[in-house]
Amino acid sequence: MGDPTLLKAKFNVEVVAAPVRQQVIKALYDAITTGMLKPGQRLVEKDLCELMGVSRPPVREALRQLESEGLVVSLPKRGPIVAKLSSEDVANIYQVRGALEALAAKLFAEKATDEQIRDLETSLQDLSAALESDDIDRTIEAKDRFYSNLTEGSGNPLLGSILHGMKARIQMLRRVSLSSPARTAETMREMNAMLAAIKVRDGEAAFQLSWNHIRNAADNALKILSISMAAAEEAEPEAEKTGPGRR
Repeated sequence: MGDPTLLKAKFNVEVVAAPVRQQVIKALYDAITTGMLKPGQRLVEKDLCELMGVSRPPVREALRQLESEGLVVSLPKRGPIVAKLSSEDVANIYQVRGALEALAAKLFAEKATDEQIRDLETSLQDLSAALESDDIDRTIEAKDRFYSNLTEGSGNPLLGSILHGMKARIQMLRRVSLSSPARTAETMREMNAMLAAIKVRDGEAAFQLSWNHIRNAADNALKILSISMAAAEEAEPEAEKTGPGRR
């Protein structure tokens, strides 16, 4: 699955920096959401402990936490693996995300302060710069900030709480959708249109434009995933034999 030295550097945990459990969770979270650990790949505790330089208890706790977030699945006789998202799973995630983010856009347009609107505009400018840089990690961080500002300004903390629970899977799908260069210009056109509706306090238009943006992102992600899933199925027999650091 790659150079063992590089993997060890990526996964190494600094015991003194923060609670070990949190570091292990973050390392695995990042590895899964960035695609370093592939869907269906076995997560062998012994290998993970060696890569991170930690004992088994924090690794087990981290795997349980990530399982609760839908990133890890435990299978009989195989143990934990990186979760696979079916086309139906992806469609369901986008459906829920679309409804929640569209509602957040509507409420933001109706309730946000002028300062919050300026902050949202700034975060969208940051996203535009990130997209032009072709740095996928920077782009995802910028898009996270935009939607954090959007949900915060909606005045409904429950929206942010529910979306936060979906964050890991949303980030995985954002990475897929944003991997298509053709979506870059479309993404900015769609989001600028949504911002324009927000700035004139048109909640209904903001709702519809946000919904359309998510629908288009979903269509794009599903097309890309259908191709990658087909390729993964062909490679799966060999991939299942390996865990992190195992070749």
